[in-house]
Amino acid sequence: MASQNSHFMRIIPISLPTPFYIGPVNVYLIAEEPLTLIDTGPKTKEAIEALREGLRHERIRVSDIRRIVLTHAHEDHCGLARSLRDEAKDAEVLVHKWETGHRIGRLEDGMQRNLLERAGVPDSEIEAMRRMYEGVRRYADSFEDHEFGELHDEAELEFSNGALRIIHTPGHTPGSCSFVREADRTVIAGDCILKRITPNPVLSPDPIDPSKRFPSLAEYLVSLARLRTFAPTLVHGGHGAPVNDYEELFNRYLRAIRERQVEVIHLVTKAGTSAWDVSRALFPETDDVHRFLAVSEAVAHLDLAHSEGKLAVEISGGREVYRPIAAN
Repeated sequence: MASQNSHFMRIIPISLPTPFYIGPVNVYLIAEEPLTLIDTGPKTKEAIEALREGLRHERIRVSDIRRIVLTHAHEDHCGLARSLRDEAKDAEVLVHKWETGHRIGRLEDGMQRNLLERAGVPDSEIEAMRRMYEGVRRYADSFEDHEFGELHDEAELEFSNGALRIIHTPGHTPGSCSFVREADRTVIAGDCILKRITPNPVLSPDPIDPSKRFPSLAEYLVSLARLRTFAPTLVHGGHGAPVNDYEELFNRYLRAIRERQVEVIHLVTKAGTSAWDVSRALFPETDDVHRFLAVSEAVAHLDLAHSEGKLAVEISGGREVYRPIAAN
């Protein structure tokens, strides 16, 4: 089988600058036929210049790339996909069908606004978040639905020298994917695994039923456990240094999530608490983009606590209000 090929696969990290708080993003050149780029960086002059330099170091030009694969469709990871595809004479672009960030019309999606309203976010804050995201969107080109192919869970990206198995690892986004080189248990994980920080479970409509919220944190815990079954020896993340000790990181993530669960549950009062209230209490200093991420974090933890029977929730005036479950 292709994935058991014992030959060495050349996975070359290239660090690209971003205009975002997270800092540089890692993209990965698979220097095997067909030449494949996993993630692209944002649509900035600085990022494309750094990418060209990284490719040039390997004696490769953008026009040599045959396949562009996206771990997920956030601007720092997908921003250059369209222009690279065009320059590479219609290289194939692949992304999971549950991703929406690369599609035309995302900002007109009323579902996202509905989720924020249900979380108790005031209208003025929602409008500020929308304006801010319109600014962020300039760092990525959109695709029409027919312009990209789909990544399928458990399928393989085949190369002349082995294969990468596609593993759907939802959590950070609904369609986030990781890629496992089973021959040596190397993983390319996008923002599913980051060495320094616990990835943020971003507030998203559920791809199956967009009127519902995607259960991001519960899904993320499943994804972490699923990657663990491969016993990774080396994990390349979307930002920062690679991870050599997955078990240590897995346990650290679980501990951080459980500690935050306790903190969130303690912030919920008998009078009733919204996700917005929790986010402001958890992260009082945050502004602009980080307020959206703070709400995402609060919602994700409240959803998990509710699903585990630790909190009650009811709808009041269009907002979800959480209360402690009274002890029997």
